[in-house]
Amino acid sequence: MYIGRFVVVGPGIGAYRVSSRSFPNRQVVVRDGTLTVLPTPGAPETDNPYISYNCVREVTTPAGEALAVVGNGSHVDPIAEKLELGYPARDALATPLLALDFEKDDYDTPRIAGVVGAETATIGTVRRDALVVEEVSEPTLVATYEKDSPEAYSLTADSATGAASEVLGAAFEHPVCAAGVTVTEDAVSVAVDNGE
Repeated sequence: MYIGRFVVVGPGIGAYRVSSRSFPNRQVVVRDGTLTVLPTPGAPETDNPYISYNCVREVTTPAGEALAVVGNGSHVDPIAEKLELGYPARDALATPLLALDFEKDDYDTPRIAGVVGAETATIGTVRRDALVVEEVSEPTLVATYEKDSPEAYSLTADSATGAASEVLGAAFEHPVCAAGVTVTEDAVSVAVDNGE
């Protein structure tokens, strides 16, 4: 089954996978605690605005809480900024998702995202027919295709590296690269798996 890009979040852990039929020449790179999806050095030139973006960002709230934002596009940055201003996770997800809406491409691709805290997790998506944001107590997946409503997901990893590798190896078609994140009360750890 091809479900496109997907996010998995649960309390203390999250992951993101790029799956792609059209643009497989991509990787995740680490830049100052932020994970960014970029074309590989030999990738063909493209003017597609949805190819490169931050997919994981560390956040510290005004109360000193460590959080991580995980997502599939340019909405990751405004979600992180809302959290840094003290917005609750639900509002920090809902506001940018509603403002940016689904991607205006040939497939009306949904935007998907999650916020991971040490003891909490919230997942969200905006698609053509709905805006869905919910707090979750166990690992939960939402994808751009087929599985575009949040559903329970069996993520067994307990490290950022393990989470990235586990979702990259998941039995969905066209894996490209993945990111993982763990969050404790005072720290965020990130990892990438580019399938190398």
